[in-house]
Amino acid sequence: MKQPLGVILAGGLATRMGGGDKGLLALGDRPLLAHVIDRLAPQVAGLALNANGDPARFDGFGLPVLADSIEGFAGPLAGVLAGLDWAAGQGGDAIVTAAADTPFFPCDLVPRLLLATEGMAAPLALAATPDPERGRVRHPTFGLWPVALRDDLRAALQGGLRKVVLWTDRHGGREALFAAGGTDPFFNVNTPDDLARAGALLGAAP
Repeated sequence: MKQPLGVILAGGLATRMGGGDKGLLALGDRPLLAHVIDRLAPQVAGLALNANGDPARFDGFGLPVLADSIEGFAGPLAGVLAGLDWAAGQGGDAIVTAAADTPFFPCDLVPRLLLATEGMAAPLALAATPDPERGRVRHPTFGLWPVALRDDLRAALQGGLRKVVLWTDRHGGREALFAAGGTDPFFNVNTPDDLARAGALLGAAP
């Protein structure tokens, strides 16, 4: 399989941050989204951003901006579909997605996802971390998705499916397990307190 393309999912409503684009919030001396780009870009063959509304607000990042093709707020799977359609036009076999509000995800995200899907005809996997109470916790915005299943995903979304793991389980999706360590590598910025914590983790003033 070719090296996957990357898609950053920035289509959330950010209600707990008061609305707007979380990726444009300042973390240290740069936007949160810039930190995510720095993590994902070296791991993929090309990069795009999934976001709705006026794409001009992201002009400074120099990335293609992909809007959802499914009407209404259909959640992260709609962003995955937009990414798969874009990748198909680029001649790609698969995409890896990352959330725009998660600045510390693993620098080996893509190779670990690829390793987890060895031998699969349509490689499909989500990142997961161990939890002492719940077992493994899957992170549905961090995954490897095959272009070959994009029409199946489109039909599922048009039929009302919204929950990521229901669709991945249907297709035998696997998990790539990442150690949580002291800080959850998939810690995401949902609230002003989270943004302050991310600033502290970065070594910047909150």
